[in-house]
Amino acid sequence: MEYLIEFFNSGVIGSLKSIWGIAIIVIPLMIFMEIAKDIKLLDLIGRLFKPITKLFGADEKSGFPLAVGIIFGISYGAGVLIKSSEDGDLDGVSLFIVSVFLAACHAIVEDTLLFVAVGANGIIIVLMRVIIAMIMTIIVSRFIKSKAIE
Repeated sequence: MEYLIEFFNSGVIGSLKSIWGIAIIVIPLMIFMEIAKDIKLLDLIGRLFKPITKLFGADEKSGFPLAVGIIFGISYGAGVLIKSSEDGDLDGVSLFIVSVFLAACHAIVEDTLLFVAVGANGIIIVLMRVIIAMIMTIIVSRFIKSKAIE
């Protein structure tokens, strides 16, 4: 019985420590995102991503959803992609290309900080995710373009 109590206590304490570690990363990021939206910082970030979207052959307006997904996560990025689609801002190919990139490289700040908190090398994580996402997206975008030409 003593082992069960010890196991329970260590499990609860370990879980609470994990939740606290996640909360101190996620809550400030959410606050930053709301402030960034209010001061139009995300629009500027979206414009900075236009060269990347051009490389993939995606519409220039896909820079903002790409930036949101990379920085804040696939859920937020998908929300912006859905809104862009509903508003008619992006074509289907651009939506798909951005989705492919975000499948491998989303929430890069939050995910990296979480893995660094448990001992991983953040630089390696970021580089590998970006490189894999770039390769995947370039291959898919070239494939889509070659099918469109046929």
